[in-house]
Amino acid sequence: MPADSARRRFLTTAGVSIGLPWLESVPSAASKPDRATDRTPTRMVCIGNMLGFYPDAFWPVGEGGVAESRTLRSLARHEENLTLIRGLDHGIKGGHFSIHTYLTGVKYSDAATMPNGNISVDQAAAEYVAGQTRFSSLTVGSQSGIHGGCQMSWTRTGTRVPPISGPQALFDKLFTDEDARDRDAAEHRMSLRASILDAVAVDAKRLHRDISRRDRDKLDEYFTSIRDVENRLALRRQWLDVPKPDPPLQRPRDSDMVTDLPLLYELIALALQTNSTRIATLEIGGDFNSRPFGFKKGYHALSHHGQIEESIEALVTMETYQVEQFAGFLDRLASMTFGDRSLLDDTMVLFGSGMGNANSHTNSNLPLVIAGGPLRHTGSLSFASDQAHRPPMTNLFLTMLQSFGVPVDRFSTSSGTLRGLDAIV
Repeated sequence: MPADSARRRFLTTAGVSIGLPWLESVPSAASKPDRATDRTPTRMVCIGNMLGFYPDAFWPVGEGGVAESRTLRSLARHEENLTLIRGLDHGIKGGHFSIHTYLTGVKYSDAATMPNGNISVDQAAAEYVAGQTRFSSLTVGSQSGIHGGCQMSWTRTGTRVPPISGPQALFDKLFTDEDARDRDAAEHRMSLRASILDAVAVDAKRLHRDISRRDRDKLDEYFTSIRDVENRLALRRQWLDVPKPDPPLQRPRDSDMVTDLPLLYELIALALQTNSTRIATLEIGGDFNSRPFGFKKGYHALSHHGQIEESIEALVTMETYQVEQFAGFLDRLASMTFGDRSLLDDTMVLFGSGMGNANSHTNSNLPLVIAGGPLRHTGSLSFASDQAHRPPMTNLFLTMLQSFGVPVDRFSTSSGTLRGLDAIV
């Protein structure tokens, strides 16, 4: 590791390395300005619930704000720094089979018809900052549950990003260094892949002069793909010998999603603070269950409440708990400083679901709250209920990407940025 790199990120002596958070007086990778602005780097966190929220408790009466919502009232202390958004969705049907469109706007079965496939907004941002942090993004969720578990983050090629399951695995990823043998094996794997790619490129170039223009175009596209993979390998290799930050808490044990939720939020906050990543997603569902609340029916069964009052009350209790933990996460980000600003000032946090109403299996009027970051928050935004007179939800994602610094003028099905939610320039 170069001496200046060690000086920026670590205190090192006699073989001991102490990871540092961002310090205003010490230049570091975390203090480099965002590419698109002169401010400190913007961060993005997207939180999703696989089963939605009971609408009558989630949406405030009339045009009221979160303080007037039974489920959202714990967010009232952040009301000046968030926006509740009504009336947005992707115009897609399918119930549980369409919740995977939450961050993409596109069914994976339709990905081939889109210029950028069904890449999710978090992964689009991750591509832009690849290599600037140890992890381009962190995807946290469950591998179990209805319809195969977490399906929130998707690559440009239509591949699901597998989630990190549980606080123990997330802790190890953030704070546990691999031993020398593991690092050597990783280096060998990366070098092997790179040499194979080089060999393929050399062989392919030999064909270039003997083939048609159309085939040369195909080869050029192939070379572009190869260079992209080579660049990704190089970005990953640079972090092999950089020690991970020292953990500020003991290694946790996995329990259940309900009990673990506050700890998962804490670990994500620490990942942002240590600049281990600038992008994270968390999907709640899968192994989030009703037993810790003392309910006999499962969470999925309660979401299909059939208008039974007892089931509705149990469901609202569980959903209120989820929002309370989200509010606690915002508290934590607000308490972490970055220079003279809080971490929340530079972190956009989206909270919602790809399910509008689980009881009726609808994916319309999705529950959405966005907080923090370089956005001018208004407390609430409302759009027309009919699809012909409202913007696509992907306009929100375009606003988020532009605020993040990504130089794009379109994302997925977007028609422009979301009116009423302006970026702070």
